[in-house]
Amino acid sequence: QVQLVESGGGLVQAGGSLRLSCAASGRTFSSNTMGWFRQSPGTEREFVAFITASGGMRYYASSVKGRFSISRDSAKNTVYLEMNSLKPEDTAVYYCAARGAPSDYSAYDVRGYVYWGQGAQVTVSS
Repeated sequence: QVQLVESGGGLVQAGGSLRLSCAASGRTFSSNTMGWFRQSPGTEREFVAFITASGGMRYYASSVKGRFSISRDSAKNTVYLEMNSLKPEDTAVYYCAARGAPSDYSAYDVRGYVYWGQGAQVTVSS
């Protein structure tokens, strides 16, 4: 199994940047597609980005494409989400997750992810 712990959240002004980290432990981390999702009060959990096990494929939600960047470092068992040009609309709890395999869902579908971190609050002020 995989255990995930997010860090790096906080308060930032619009236009600023943050980098979230997700520290993973477990024997299957290197074999899992990893994703970032976010959720605001009163909304459903929303896909942000994923990266495949090899790191060769990355995909972003249209709302963050060009501003956010996902990466992973297998040696450190860590996945990152670099967030730039932040907007108030980006305010949410951000979750790191590991995708199950095989899956009946696409890699950007929240239903396909099995392991989840506790979340990191990101607040973007105007």
